[in-house]
Amino acid sequence: MDLELKEEHKLLSNMVRDFAEAEIAPIAAKIDEEEEFPVEIHKKLAELGLNAITIPEEYGGSGMDTVAFALAIMELARVSASIAVTQSVTNMVAEGIYRFGNEEQKRKYLPKIASGEYIAASFALTEPWAGSDAGSIRTTATKEGDYYVINGSKIFITSGAYAGVMMVAVVTDKTKGKHGISVLLVEKDTPGVIIGKEEKKMGQRGSNTVEIAFDNCKVPLENLLGNEGDGFKIMLADLDGGRIGIGALACGVMRACLEEMVKYSKGRVQFGQPIANFQAIQWMIADTATELEAAEMMVLKAAYLKDLFLQGKGGRFTKEASMAKLFATEAANRAAYRAVQVHGGYGYSREFPVERFYRDIRVTTIYEGTSEIQRIVIARHLM
Repeated sequence: MDLELKEEHKLLSNMVRDFAEAEIAPIAAKIDEEEEFPVEIHKKLAELGLNAITIPEEYGGSGMDTVAFALAIMELARVSASIAVTQSVTNMVAEGIYRFGNEEQKRKYLPKIASGEYIAASFALTEPWAGSDAGSIRTTATKEGDYYVINGSKIFITSGAYAGVMMVAVVTDKTKGKHGISVLLVEKDTPGVIIGKEEKKMGQRGSNTVEIAFDNCKVPLENLLGNEGDGFKIMLADLDGGRIGIGALACGVMRACLEEMVKYSKGRVQFGQPIANFQAIQWMIADTATELEAAEMMVLKAAYLKDLFLQGKGGRFTKEASMAKLFATEAANRAAYRAVQVHGGYGYSREFPVERFYRDIRVTTIYEGTSEIQRIVIARHLM
């Protein structure tokens, strides 16, 4: 087994880290405080090729692999989980269109996502009555002539107010349960798309999360992604890749926590010496470093297996993606807890970034499949 990253991966990782340090780190606290979606940053990320990392160059993408995607998200999340989650979802939608779309759909949407003409893209599955139980969605799409007419609503949609295009899960046949679910590509400016209230969130406040309603929204029949009835499996397949992205995001936040713990403990003096000399602090740092190493390996393994699967050289990677997300997000929550604890009272203050890390990381065990759902997925594959 070769655990050494390829040179192209190292170059990408270094490029993203340099950009993140120079362009994102100085504004990370501000976009959180002001709940600001940093449009210009996302345009620059698109220029760097980070909107469509795994999409072939013929469609405007960077033509890289899932390992590269994971490494990029790790570096972005190290300075801003808000920006990282926006990029993760945009890449997930781009890949969904590439894997399941026809040639016309790929030519129409992928270059716009890749170039930043579409600043972001959205994955619209969750509804007030359908979260973990994704098969219970109620948003409908009824055929009328050359169009599908969509009615219903979605909640907690990442980048919904800024996304140029959305993958929207709809019910096209109420008699078939989850086998009657389809996916439509819906452009934000389509009449009948209503952008609702923006969520006031605990963390990741620099990402946009909104409710979206569809009121007799007419979408051409050619906007059907795949075939009617394929929607449930398309969404779940896309989520497998998305979970690698969230696992990578968790690793990035965990690394930031570790770096801040080490830096603060070396400078904070109590009882006549740096607190880094105390065993209690050393153990928290050691546990975080160990779990970070494990989490990164699990995420990169899942990414590697996904690439093999897409090349037709390996089996499904669903279990490994769920394991990576489960372990990385739970470990990152523990790391953020320790980081605040090491900082003591200052860790509870917005003066230090660990307070933001603590809020940002909490949702990672919830969105794109809760930890409980990941355990169900893992168990089903084992049993």
